Amino acid sequence: MLMKLLLSPIMGPINGVVWIAEKIEERANTEFDDQENLNKQLLTLQLSLDMGDITEEEYDAQEEEILLKLQELEEEARLEAESEEYEALEEQTQVRA
Repeated sequence: MLMKLLLSPIMGPINGVVWIAEKIEERANTEFDDQENLNKQLLTLQLSLDMGDITEEEYDAQEEEILLKLQELEEEARLEAESEEYEALEEQTQVRA
């Protein structure tokens, strides 16, 4: 207990960085799965168009929906990363204070 208390000024920032890295990895894995599924949907959609199963208009509408979802995922990931960085900086500031 005493050792933990004595090392907290040193280990606090390190633990904060480790926590951020774990959260970023967790979010990246989730996002990758979502992006992978959306990319598969795009491929399936293209194949459907090539096979004549859907019209060009249907393709365009569905493609736009999928691309918008991909953009939303990228924006969410960017905002999440910024938020986590801000929280880590706040935590480091509190440890130093």
